[in-house]
Amino acid sequence: MTGIRVQSPPGTPELVVRLRPADVARWGFDPVDVLDSLRVAYSGEVVGEIFDGNRVFDVAVILPRAQRESIGSIGDLPLRSPSGTYVRLRDIASITQSSGRYVILHESARRVQTVTCNVAGRDVASFVQAARRAVAARVTLPAGTYIEFTGSAEAEARSRRDLMVHSGTALVGIALLLFIVMRNGRNLALVALNLPFALVGGVVAALLTREPLSVGSTVGFVTLFGITLRNSIMMISHYEHLVRAEEQSWNLETAIRGASERLVPIVMTSLVTALGLLPLALGRNAPGREVEGAMAVVILGGLVTSTALNLLVLPTLAHRWGRFGK
Repeated sequence: MTGIRVQSPPGTPELVVRLRPADVARWGFDPVDVLDSLRVAYSGEVVGEIFDGNRVFDVAVILPRAQRESIGSIGDLPLRSPSGTYVRLRDIASITQSSGRYVILHESARRVQTVTCNVAGRDVASFVQAARRAVAARVTLPAGTYIEFTGSAEAEARSRRDLMVHSGTALVGIALLLFIVMRNGRNLALVALNLPFALVGGVVAALLTREPLSVGSTVGFVTLFGITLRNSIMMISHYEHLVRAEEQSWNLETAIRGASERLVPIVMTSLVTALGLLPLALGRNAPGREVEGAMAVVILGGLVTSTALNLLVLPTLAHRWGRFGK
């Protein structure tokens, strides 16, 4: 964590006058009268008007400029008590210099104090979780005060959540459409079986490159699953073509033939995709490539395992569990 900064507007010099209740009562003063006299002495007050033809001039009462510009003379301001005794201001009040705010931050009609920082050496999501635990354990907030974590962590979590919801909805729709077309639960399971093949490669690539689970990597997994499903559909649909259109009997030779005939299309599709994403993966640490770099790494790793297992393992599983024919 670097660059910790508490956003607070610069202060403005203030002169604080705090009445001492015991001294005020001992001399018989009214606190409101004392503060009003202080206001008139240093801010002035209009007590009358002078008319000069059609012009009107206010008459104000205020201390001379020389006395108002001297901070040390404030305590010597004479005040007349109800009994007629003159008392200096410093005898009934404490006068101190301090720095006060001239701007108070607000958001949605609420006062706000922001603390910002940059995360270094770890992902933002884990840092926010650790910060939440530390603040909850060590910080006691007064009534009506609460802490809210915002910034890139909140936006990333919201984007990831929306992406998972939309991707899940699309996946269910795709599964229903494939089931309508194939009309075979086993073949549909074979198509979906290639998803773990891709997941393994994407996770291994993310671990090797130390890429955290971010929006970019989530988008990469979603894209990778789409490419993997396409390759599986190409393989299973070709088996359907061999059995239905070319009237081949479903056996080991047909499974090997279908895999060999789909070898070039699947490899070329994966190779072209990998070559297009390779520059993004190599330059993933460049500024502005946080999302594209993580996405490219996940897709490249998943393409390696999904392509290999799709051509080697899927035909074996299809031969054992697949059902093709009229």
